[in-house]
Amino acid sequence: MPIRVAVLTISDTASNDPSADSSGPAIRDILAGKGFDCNPDHAAIVPDDEGRIRSTVLAWCAQGDVDWVITTGGTGFGVRDRTPEAIAPLLDRQAPGLVHLMLSTSLAHTPMAALARPVAGTIGSTLVVTLPGSVKAVKENLEALLNRGVVGHAVELVRGGKGTDVHSQLAKEGTSAFAGQSEGGHVHAHHHHHHHDHDHGHQAPVPRSVLSHDPSLPASARHRESPFPIISLSEALKLVMDNIKPLGTFTAKVTPALKGHVLAEDIYAPQNVPSTYTTSVDGYALCSTDPPGIYPVLTPATHRTADPLPAKTLYRINTGAPLPAGADTVIMVEDTRLVSTAAHESKEETEVATLVQVPPGENVRAPGSDVRKGERVLARGTVLRAGGGEVGTLAFVGRKEVEVYRKPRVAILSTGNEIVDIQAPSPAQDPEQEQEWGGIWDTNRPSLHAALEGMGYDVLDLGIVQDNIPAHLSALSHGLSSADILLTTGGTSMGPSDLLKPAIERHLHGTIHFGRVAVKPGKPTTFASVGGTPLFALPGNPASALVCFYVFVVPALRRMGGWDARACQLPRVSVQIQSPMRLDPRPEFHRVVLKSTLSPEGPTVLKAYSTGGQRSSRMSSLSGANGLVALPGGQGELKAGTWAEAVVIGEIEMDVNVQ
Repeated sequence: MPIRVAVLTISDTASNDPSADSSGPAIRDILAGKGFDCNPDHAAIVPDDEGRIRSTVLAWCAQGDVDWVITTGGTGFGVRDRTPEAIAPLLDRQAPGLVHLMLSTSLAHTPMAALARPVAGTIGSTLVVTLPGSVKAVKENLEALLNRGVVGHAVELVRGGKGTDVHSQLAKEGTSAFAGQSEGGHVHAHHHHHHHDHDHGHQAPVPRSVLSHDPSLPASARHRESPFPIISLSEALKLVMDNIKPLGTFTAKVTPALKGHVLAEDIYAPQNVPSTYTTSVDGYALCSTDPPGIYPVLTPATHRTADPLPAKTLYRINTGAPLPAGADTVIMVEDTRLVSTAAHESKEETEVATLVQVPPGENVRAPGSDVRKGERVLARGTVLRAGGGEVGTLAFVGRKEVEVYRKPRVAILSTGNEIVDIQAPSPAQDPEQEQEWGGIWDTNRPSLHAALEGMGYDVLDLGIVQDNIPAHLSALSHGLSSADILLTTGGTSMGPSDLLKPAIERHLHGTIHFGRVAVKPGKPTTFASVGGTPLFALPGNPASALVCFYVFVVPALRRMGGWDARACQLPRVSVQIQSPMRLDPRPEFHRVVLKSTLSPEGPTVLKAYSTGGQRSSRMSSLSGANGLVALPGGQGELKAGTWAEAVVIGEIEMDVNVQ
């Protein structure tokens, strides 16, 4: 049987423009001419992205119909050259001899080959070799690998053979050692220039890096192991931030509706605040030279502030009001005594006695003492929070409109034939109408909807989607065209009716950035992009969905809304756990209630109280929870009283039970 080959071109340039790939077609042309099976379905182009590289290679190796995976590109010293880092951790057995063979062959042509970083080895029963991105280097490396049946012998051994025939044929000088191998003896006469820029140059294959199962096949044909590599939490969060960009900006009026938006401009004071001398207390404006005594009282109704204050008079003034011309100080009302009032019904003050003499500038705010003209009062990137301070500042300096980032509109949907809308069940779905009811109330949409609206996001509810491809495509297409980001729950695991990944990859031609994460709860969490629109497919179990919303989705929403990338994750604090917490091999987010304990004997302590059973289907584990204790992966447990890190997902409470 001829050796079955898969070819992966790794290049940012070629992934955007497949016609730029020349090394991939060159590999297939050379191998096809020597009898190898180069199925076009086993050809793909991916960018210089470790996750995409690993996913594609692992999928090919898992299918059982590929004997030799060849990658081209990304093996140099360029900043984006990450092929060795992507492939090396996947190898079950290293093949340093093949690496030496390729390097020595290239070094015979140019010392620049010393900058190449190839890796080679086996993944299961598949041989994997990484070649450079230059066509010349590809040809030279292939010639070395094919000479005298090296690769053929390797593949036969990897398949489980003994290689007896190969050894026998190798004893015959100049004879082909294996069907589909080099005839030996041919040497390229060109000079090799070793390139690392992935500048591939002519016709390319149709990219085929789909990993999801084909839903048109029977359940027996589904994957028994997920083809999506499981990546670390930190890797997953990095992929989210690398693939999320802020939305555009718009001009908005300064109203309470600004809360939650992010400023897209610096805000400068257009004038001094206050613009003139004003009082900081309720009292009477006067001249600082006036000694204690009895004085007539003027008011805003009887005297204009622009007119000089007559000698030996008081001007009644309220906090924040401007001083009349000629006054240079303010006496507090507490330092005065009423002497007389008007005879008519108004009972207006006519005379007041001052009990002390006040110095110049007492209780007076100078022009610009709060904000000077031209001073920056709010910086671009400032979050206009619901506390009101930032919106108040805008009004304080007289801004009527500001430029802000647009907040994303979020579409949500649940998947599953067994899921029932609690507000609109059909008679057959209503447990009150049917004794043998086996449905599940849709918990995820209401909980996510509440969380999103509580954060100030506009939500488009797409309802419950049945487990068939047409229904999935209809709902997904609606969400993608009507919202800035799409959240789905369910349909991300290994069941034959889990259709989200196939719908995204095979029908919507989206990119799945990751399909599994080493975290508990939330292992099948999926992050994808379809036509530039981000999509999170969260697990179907209610607690998993909401936990993963806070861990993965909230940072993405914040980034889309213009938040600084460094501030997008929810804050973390140090807490003292109040009960033992068992560790899992995966990092785990344990749902807790965080309470602040203020003790006169010591410092304030944040205590974390477990919400009980942490099963991913147990939604009540999030009832009242305002924190997620980030437990490290491991064995054993953390003892009560241990200090740990927690993600704050809600307002911290006071511990009222502490004496």
